[in-house]
Amino acid sequence: MKIIAGIKFNVLDKIYNFDQKGIILNKGDKVVVETEQELEIGTVVFANKKIKEEEINTEIKPILRKATSSDLEKQQSYNIKQDDALKICRELTEKHNLDMKFVAARYTFDGSKIIFYFTAESRVDFRNLVKDLTKKFQKSIRLQQVGSRDVAAKAGGCGLCGRELCCNKFLKNFESITTNMAREQQMVQRGSERISGVCGRLLCCLSYEAGLYQELKKDFPRIGDKIKTPEGIGRVVGRNLLTRQLEVKVDDKTRVTVNLDQTKK
Repeated sequence: MKIIAGIKFNVLDKIYNFDQKGIILNKGDKVVVETEQELEIGTVVFANKKIKEEEINTEIKPILRKATSSDLEKQQSYNIKQDDALKICRELTEKHNLDMKFVAARYTFDGSKIIFYFTAESRVDFRNLVKDLTKKFQKSIRLQQVGSRDVAAKAGGCGLCGRELCCNKFLKNFESITTNMAREQQMVQRGSERISGVCGRLLCCLSYEAGLYQELKKDFPRIGDKIKTPEGIGRVVGRNLLTRQLEVKVDDKTRVTVNLDQTKK
């Protein structure tokens, strides 16, 4: 059994698992860790999670120590430089006429590398940009693509519901959201375009009740099925899973709304 902690190096990064090695940690603590390439300083997202040895399929690096005041001062000295690095990167991006949006920059703990985070709608050849950045900063350069949801999570704000964005408040991982989820929840209707979040992607909350709608759907005939109703035989043209009602076209002109328990296949 290992005791692990989840560490983030930047709000745009994913959470990485590290071996606590007996170090007492709490959420929010700053720690120095060993990665595959260099030493890094990160923030504890969760701690004291037990995991069985047989469930571990990748090497879990150790946490070396809690960050000292000297470590934090060193990190702060690099943090001060990040905005300037990001500004220069954006200027060089315009020079190369690249369709990319850079949203953050981060120096590694030892100062040997700068990581630039960007979003892009399509594949971009940024090799010449990396060459210019390497020449400018005389450091190793890495460009890391992030999703628009990650950017929204960092920026924060309010959603259509008027509440704080879920991605900023509590969501740790982004599930795959499909238009079929919106369709089953009857949010794709004429004149209704409010199914996208501030990130421009489909609302994360569409996944919250997706399982419920899948269960409710099992009792219903499909759109286009012929069924018997008190008004006669007709075809299903609409469904309301929550009210358990069907809209049925009985003839070319007549549409009726009936309760599901009033119908037969």
